[in-house]
Amino acid sequence: MKNYTRTIIVFALIAGIFTSCVSPRLLEDEKKKRASCEEERDILRTSRKDLETANTELTSNNETYKKQIFGLTTDTTVIGTTLRKMKMQYDKINELNDELLRKQKQRNMDNASETRKLLSELQAAQNDLQMREDKLKDMERALDLKKKNLEELQVALKGKDSELERKNKRLLELEDILNKKDAAVLALKNNITQALKGYEGKGLKIHEKNGKVYVSLDEKLLFKSGKWNVDPKGQKALKDLAKVLATNSDINIMIEGHTDDVAYNGTSGISDNWDLSVKRATSIVKILLTNKDIEPSRIIAAGRGEFLPLDDAKTKLARQTNRRTEIILTPKLDELFKMLENN
Repeated sequence: MKNYTRTIIVFALIAGIFTSCVSPRLLEDEKKKRASCEEERDILRTSRKDLETANTELTSNNETYKKQIFGLTTDTTVIGTTLRKMKMQYDKINELNDELLRKQKQRNMDNASETRKLLSELQAAQNDLQMREDKLKDMERALDLKKKNLEELQVALKGKDSELERKNKRLLELEDILNKKDAAVLALKNNITQALKGYEGKGLKIHEKNGKVYVSLDEKLLFKSGKWNVDPKGQKALKDLAKVLATNSDINIMIEGHTDDVAYNGTSGISDNWDLSVKRATSIVKILLTNKDIEPSRIIAAGRGEFLPLDDAKTKLARQTNRRTEIILTPKLDELFKMLENN
C-alpha cells in the first residue's frame, strides 16, 4: 500500500511539473492503479463475508459438539445405573451360592438326587454369574472408551471455542474500523456541505458514493471557456473547501479535470483536451495548497480529458455538464490494511 501511495505521489509531481507533456500511457496506468484500489476494497468486503461465513460454521460446530457431549453424558449415566444393578445382582448370587453350599453340607450325603439338584443349581448359578461378570467387564470397557471420547471432545470443544472467540474478535474489530470510516465519510460530507452551502445550485454538487465524497464543480464556477485560471468566485469556494480538508488529515484528495468532446484549439503549449484537463486539475491543487495545513502528499492531480462523460449526448447542455472538475475525497485505509496483514 505504501509503494502504491508513493507511486501515485510521483505521478502527481510529474503531472505538476510536466503539465504540457502528459503521456496517455501514464494516464492509463493511473486508471489501472485506481481500479486496483477498488479491487482491494472488494477483496476487503469479500474477506468480511468469508469471516462471517466462518463464524456461522464455527457456531454450528459448537452446537453439534455440545449435543454429542450431552449424548455421551446420558450414556454414561445409563451405564452407571446398569452397573450398580448388576453389582447388586452379583451380591445376591454370591449370597445364593453361599446358601447352597451351606445347605449342601447339611444335607444327607445319601440323598444323591437332592445333591445333584443342588449341584446343578449351583453350576447354573455359577455359569450365570460368569456370564454376568463377562458382560460387566464389557460394559466397563465401553464406559472407559466413552469417557475417553468425552475427554477428547471436551478438549476439541475448548479449542474450537478459543478459535471462535478469536474470529469473532477479529470480525468485530474489522466492523468497528469500517463503521468508523463510514462515519468519517458522512461527517466529512456534512462538514463540506455546511462549508459550501452558499454554492450549491450554482455549479457545485456534493454527494457520497462507495465510501467516497465527491465534490463536483461545473466549468462555469471555475474557468472561462478553454482557460485554466480559476475565477475569483471559484477560488473562494476552493479555499472554503480547503479549510475543511485541513482539519481532516486522514482523507486523501484526488482532483480530476474533465472536458467535453470538442477538440481544443488553444495555444500556450496546450495541445488538446488531455493537456487542458490536467492543467485545470493542477490549478486547483495550487489553490488548495495555499492552505499550509494540507500536506501535498495527500493530493493527486489527474486529467481525464473527454473520456469520462456524464452525458454521452452531443448537445450543448450535455457538453456543459461534462465540462467539470471533480474533487474525490477518500478515507485512508492504512489501519484496516495493517490489521489484515497482521492476521
